[in-house]
Amino acid sequence: MKNLNKLLALLLAVLMVTAMAACGNTETPEGSDGPTAVEYPLTVTDMAGREVTLEAAPERIVSGYYISSSACIALGLTDKMVGIEDKSTKRPIYQMAAPALIDLPNVGSAKAFDLETCIATEPDLVILPMKQKDTAETLTEMGIPTLLVLPESHEQLMEMFTLIGTATGTTDKAEALISYYNTKLAEVAALTANLTEEEKPVVYLGSTSDILRTAPAEMYQASLIGVAGGKNAGDALSGNNWTDIDNETFLTMNPDVIVIPTDNFAVSAPEYTVEDVLANATFADVTAVKNGAVYQMPVGYEAWDSPVPSGILGTLWMLKTLHPELYTAEQFAADVNEFYTTFYGFSVAAEDLAA
Repeated sequence: MKNLNKLLALLLAVLMVTAMAACGNTETPEGSDGPTAVEYPLTVTDMAGREVTLEAAPERIVSGYYISSSACIALGLTDKMVGIEDKSTKRPIYQMAAPALIDLPNVGSAKAFDLETCIATEPDLVILPMKQKDTAETLTEMGIPTLLVLPESHEQLMEMFTLIGTATGTTDKAEALISYYNTKLAEVAALTANLTEEEKPVVYLGSTSDILRTAPAEMYQASLIGVAGGKNAGDALSGNNWTDIDNETFLTMNPDVIVIPTDNFAVSAPEYTVEDVLANATFADVTAVKNGAVYQMPVGYEAWDSPVPSGILGTLWMLKTLHPELYTAEQFAADVNEFYTTFYGFSVAAEDLAA
């Protein structure tokens, strides 16, 4: 529950700051241009604690991680990207918001980065996941500024927005994205504040590959459930990755709601369906199955249960699903359209969110 407690503390701070701001003068002071302009040379500290110096504003950016690539789109950096992670053609968000990215050189995956291709793009900034720390050091030794990111929680995701925004001189867009996140999280906190423990359903989140794999309390996915007014069925499990369980454990959890997420490529549903779960005779006595409370997260955009910029929509979807009396499908559709229109430049029709 540590992640959830941290997030609840963050939400409280957001509410307090919002209340204080409402009492003050919201006009931009005379002579101020809004967000502080970034000046180069610039030194930033990445999420591995490494100091990274940029001599000038980056004009050729390589992102070897789909989460940072999605963030770069939201920050308006598409035209500066010269290399992108593997399997970019399978990500609908690129096709809808930045189709030019699909044709960029493939620099490999978080597990197997293609250093040679990356260098050939002549980047002046590379963004990599934390697991590529050795690669980052190699690039740094070659004089190529490289940022390591680790967006494994709401707080770390917003830290990543700030880091990339500062390094690339897009602090205004980063601040707008963070403000949107904080505002929506505060709204969710206010809507769920008066729920009793009895009104919070036990929610089981399966993995995309197997219904008998779920999220422990330390995973980002578990926080979506807690913030949206539910109880994560896997909270008693240890670890920070998808955890295998057996049928007996699943039956003992007896969730009120079962949620099937979308895979990281968000092209199709996972390897099992709502119908598969409902038809499984072993699960016949599970409350969620008896009540037909088995749901698939929307397919065709991004994996909203992951710490991507649109991850806030996963929280809102969960709220709509668990507490439609507090937050309706119509409100959710409007928020999804607002988010993608504002940060990605395309609209979403309500009928496309029927899942």
